[in-house]
Amino acid sequence: MGDGSVLLKRALDLAVAGLGLLLVAPLLVVVALLIKLDSPGPVIFRQERRGFNGETFHIWKFRSMRVTESGRDMVQVRGAGDSRITRIGAFIRRTSIDELPQLIN
Repeated sequence: MGDGSVLLKRALDLAVAGLGLLLVAPLLVVVALLIKLDSPGPVIFRQERRGFNGETFHIWKFRSMRVTESGRDMVQVRGAGDSRITRIGAFIRRTSIDELPQLIN
């Protein structure tokens, strides 16, 4: 891709993500409130990942699991019957709503 194509693609990516955020903003607020009411802890779960060319970036998701004292349990392998998954967390995972904050990335 030429420089112009890369810039155009980036501008289009940002425009579509911005429009998507505007459309789902009311849903994001409702989900955030439900997460806060369901269990104590932060609304957003942030994790470091490797991306294109091995560059590190942070992924944001709605938190779907209970927060433990150490915080280490959040990265263990999770199963379908995992007791750390909250009631709201099970729903937002099943519907992929937990992925919506990635529009900000």
